Amino acid sequence: MADKKNPNQNQLNIELDESIADGTYSNLAIINHSVSEFVIDFINVMPGRPKSKVKSRVILTPQHAKRLMKALSDNVQRFEAAHGEIKDYEQPPIPLNFGPTGEA
Repeated sequence: MADKKNPNQNQLNIELDESIADGTYSNLAIINHSVSEFVIDFINVMPGRPKSKVKSRVILTPQHAKRLMKALSDNVQRFEAAHGEIKDYEQPPIPLNFGPTGEA
């Protein structure tokens, strides 16, 4: 019996707080990276409004960024297999004034 693995041993228990469960809408993501991390800022840009704020920021290790990229790619492929191709409508680039200019 000691050789029998506990099926719950590798299970991860994840909680979803009510304030997070509603989510945050974003129609723009800005991605920056350094040698040690990727930073993804999610923004909600409203038409006719010249100013927007970052609504959420996610900081990832390079390894997790690559896993996220693969997971998104896999999910987009499954979505398109079930619902058809997602059309990518070209939009003019948004001129960004993103915080203070950095200096080294």
